[in-house]
Amino acid sequence: MTVAVTGLDDVQRYIRNAPDRIKRILRGAGHAGGRVIVAEAKAEAPADETRENIFKTVEILDDHIRVTIDVKPGWGRSLAIWAEYGTVGHYISVDAKQSGGRTTRRVNTLAKTGTLVINGKPVGATVWHPGARQAPFLRPAVHLKLAEATRAAQAYIDEQIRNGAIAGGSVAGDDE
Repeated sequence: MTVAVTGLDDVQRYIRNAPDRIKRILRGAGHAGGRVIVAEAKAEAPADETRENIFKTVEILDDHIRVTIDVKPGWGRSLAIWAEYGTVGHYISVDAKQSGGRTTRRVNTLAKTGTLVINGKPVGATVWHPGARQAPFLRPAVHLKLAEATRAAQAYIDEQIRNGAIAGGSVAGDDE
């Protein structure tokens, strides 16, 4: 009696591709959870320039998934850092492009009003910024939404793995 087995090639191919599919699923789960944190960070961001530049990245490493929430380099990131950590008191100096190589004192002396002008308003001969109190928004977003993000990631995994089988096709979030 001869037994004919069909589909063995398909099974072997499925098993060979399982690690790649699992990695895609984990990446998608990272994106699903990351979206929750990004939404909270954007809702609490101190300025539009910051809000518009918040983004996430997802990396699959050997033993874990890394989801990073950050602000793109530029003015928005500067605002984000100042808000997140606050600033200490500091003197404000004149931009080198505007000073023509002169010191702040010399710019003040040459100014028609006899004082340094910021945004069209005289501010005095010496400008001291007392610093800014911190108003964190990124770290609290993680703390406040970590459980929700974990549930979103788990729901994504559950959706992709049904009845012990890895769902085929593309994984949503791969392009993010």
